[in-house]
Amino acid sequence: MSSRRTPAPRAASWIPPSETEQRLQEASLRGDFPGQIRALADAELFIAAPRAAVDAAPDDVHWPPRQTAKGLLVREILTRGMLPPWHPDLVFHAVTLRWVAEFPWRDPRLLLAVDHGTPAELLLPTTPEHRAGWLRAYSERERAAGDRFAALRHGPLHGPLAFGLAYGAHLAFRNGVPWNDVGSVYSGYTQELDSLREAWGVTGREGWRKELDALLDGRNSPPEPDFALRVREELRHARGAVPTPDAWRETAAGHAQDLGAGPAAVRRIEELVRRIVRYEARFRAEGLLAPDGRVRRTVAYDYGRAVNLARWGLSARFCAPPEAEQAIVHAGALARSAYASWEEYSAGYALGRVLRFDGEEYGCFHEGNVAAHRTLTAHEGSPWRHIPWR
Repeated sequence: MSSRRTPAPRAASWIPPSETEQRLQEASLRGDFPGQIRALADAELFIAAPRAAVDAAPDDVHWPPRQTAKGLLVREILTRGMLPPWHPDLVFHAVTLRWVAEFPWRDPRLLLAVDHGTPAELLLPTTPEHRAGWLRAYSERERAAGDRFAALRHGPLHGPLAFGLAYGAHLAFRNGVPWNDVGSVYSGYTQELDSLREAWGVTGREGWRKELDALLDGRNSPPEPDFALRVREELRHARGAVPTPDAWRETAAGHAQDLGAGPAAVRRIEELVRRIVRYEARFRAEGLLAPDGRVRRTVAYDYGRAVNLARWGLSARFCAPPEAEQAIVHAGALARSAYASWEEYSAGYALGRVLRFDGEEYGCFHEGNVAAHRTLTAHEGSPWRHIPWR
């Protein structure tokens, strides 16, 4: 296979904004064509499109060629780190190298222009032979789509906005997107709209804002877990020691009765306390809690999702960057007042999530919590290691 490719000159002071662009740059400097393709196989790739056109035909990806100043015919694609600033009328389709390889390239003169017009530019031939190589590289790619730590070097790294974004890092890790990106995309525009509709019932700005406010107010998750946890903390303060599970369960049940709960609701509170005890034991065994640790609140699950819902709303063009950033900063401030450390927050987030969705299966929800917690507390680039809680 010919290794014909035309990387653009790199400015000496240019710093790749993410790992993807760094891998592409290093492969180009080595003259390593297979390395370039492997980097693209692992990368998030995006095609720009007018928002009005996508809204009119959301299932279509219109990807017209254009002629460069040098007379080359290209189809352009962008890596995440090279996306332009957010604009209300410009959106992006998220695609993979496999999708690009399978696209009907009918004109043999056409080149694939990766990050065209930037220091990261790469021009690739699109012959059937080359595209077969792309498909092989994609099938052998090393990186899955989710459960990975990612960051943008030019994204927020310090200050209130960075703190709020770091508070949403559980879901950023789960989705394999940079934790500190408040820009043009979270995922692709149409994927974002579909996800918000299917998972949240949100189809427009009004619904998005309503759900965001509920999360910031701690009203999305059921109140019973924090009721039970509050009873335990009250007992601890009154007695000077953490109560036994039996004493906690009986007191929580009694408080629920005093508040007018019926027999069925009281039984649910008793079983909830038992479930929390079992989950906390598992958390201690897997390092989410210290050997003598406990969860004090689960509102972290609402606040952490608020950060990501703000990012999703920005990606879906339901809001502009200032509104999203304001919500993210607010969520961070709420978190800082509710918890004492990143580790304490993470355990509260994890418990809130599994109580709602895991059903004591210790399946993907629990496993995802463990993976995110371990990575975010240990990864050398994690904001939890560089942004102080106080």
